Amino acid sequence: MASTPKAQDDGNDRAPGRTSPYPVEEIAVAWQRERPGTPVSSIGIVTPLWRLAKLLGDDRRRVLARAGVDTATLDLLSVLRRSGPPYTLSTRELGRRSLITAGAISQRVARAEREGLVGRRPGVGRPRTVLVELTPAGHDLVEATVDQVLDREAELLHSLSPEQQEQLAGLLRILLQDVQHRLGDGRISHVGED
Repeated sequence: MASTPKAQDDGNDRAPGRTSPYPVEEIAVAWQRERPGTPVSSIGIVTPLWRLAKLLGDDRRRVLARAGVDTATLDLLSVLRRSGPPYTLSTRELGRRSLITAGAISQRVARAEREGLVGRRPGVGRPRTVLVELTPAGHDLVEATVDQVLDREAELLHSLSPEQQEQLAGLLRILLQDVQHRLGDGRISHVGED
């Protein structure tokens, strides 16, 4: 009777064929095995960032769906709310602060206006300028929603100490600014959006 060859013990206690709950290292090792010399150092950073962005984005959409608002609308209302009284900005300034195009701002404003969350009016002495103002209903919605979102996201970061969170935030800021500079793209959008 022939004996079955034993798998070499690599110090890993996983059963053969079983995937790791954190497969990032496996991905890098597999590329190195299949294509020696392939640059894999980015996998340990980029892959978890993509997965986290997807998980966090999906979770935020669920929280907002329960609150009855979508991500784009909350972003618009939040920018207006953070601007301070009288909670009014031009569409140009909204685009700059939201880091999205004028067309995207126009769509967001039109949708929020239909829902009674913002109002539009021409700028004084500047007829081509459109001012967008948070309505009482919009103010109430952002006030009721922002804590739900931020409390949930703080809960999801609970495994990191305050010091680790501060360190990670600093590193991500450095990385984001450098990647934006290298790509010549200062926009920030939601994962998967163009």
